[in-house]
Amino acid sequence: MTGFELVHELRAKPSFKGMAILMVSTETESAQVQRAIAAGANEYLLKPFTPETVREKLAVLGFAKA
Repeated sequence: MTGFELVHELRAKPSFKGMAILMVSTETESAQVQRAIAAGANEYLLKPFTPETVREKLAVLGFAKA
């Protein structure tokens, strides 16, 4: 199962509809980012990443201060 398939499957289950999903990938093409968001991911983080970029994404999702 790919990450996109996982996100799609999670979003299909009512118990996971409200869960925040941060997809992490090396795929940098905007089409891949759009595909992740369309599948149901709330945010997308590109590898390699820094602790600061993780904090920023978590803040966007409401889990940490930026």
